[in-house]
Amino acid sequence: MKLIVVRHAEPDYEHDSLTQKGDREASLLVDKLSKLDVKAFYCSPLGRARRTASFTLDKIGRTAELLPWLEEFRGRCEKPNTPGRAEICWDWLPQDWTKQKLFYDKDRWYKAPELKGTNVHKEYLIVTRGLDELLAKHGYVREGGYYRAVTPNNDTIVLFCHLGVQAVFVSYLLGISPIVMLQGFSPAPSSVTTIATEERVQGIASFRVLEYGSTEHLYVASEKPSFAARFCECYTNFDERH
Repeated sequence: MKLIVVRHAEPDYEHDSLTQKGDREASLLVDKLSKLDVKAFYCSPLGRARRTASFTLDKIGRTAELLPWLEEFRGRCEKPNTPGRAEICWDWLPQDWTKQKLFYDKDRWYKAPELKGTNVHKEYLIVTRGLDELLAKHGYVREGGYYRAVTPNNDTIVLFCHLGVQAVFVSYLLGISPIVMLQGFSPAPSSVTTIATEERVQGIASFRVLEYGSTEHLYVASEKPSFAARFCECYTNFDERH
């Protein structure tokens, strides 16, 4: 089975929709996604994801099931540079998060003092349980660190969602701390991530990432990827986000 994960196109957060550039990016996805033999489409209920999905779904006459756990990850915590404010649990400054060794631990990351008393682990469980329910529906049942291929298949399913929640459920599939994924991976708006099962022993499946955050659909149309979610490549690049 293949999971095709699409991050929404360039967002207009104020209106929970897309910018004009975002609309162009979403329209350029159509050619890529419409050629796939897709078993089922799933989408975050948020407007920017639904708008992104609509370009492809309208073109091919399909619909997507809305899954609440695909909304942007709702875990919040206070960070050293945001005292007194609980904000998204990523976008940490490197000098702050890297000194907490528990953040690297795939089993104990949420026990870090910085996350004590927050909703981060609770929200993580909502996402991972939602993912496992979806995969079980498609024939793959979690068993420890791998999946039992109850009904192995070559189906393709597409998920339209957000940067944060994507990092969380991909980290779960790969056995990586979500903090590391949230800090280290930044798929551009409208990017495509492809994850496939591997069943090297009959009945036992694992997931392998074939591509993460691909923007080839933009490059072939000479559309520059959006810088949203990234920070300045060099501090002196004052035209980029600081």
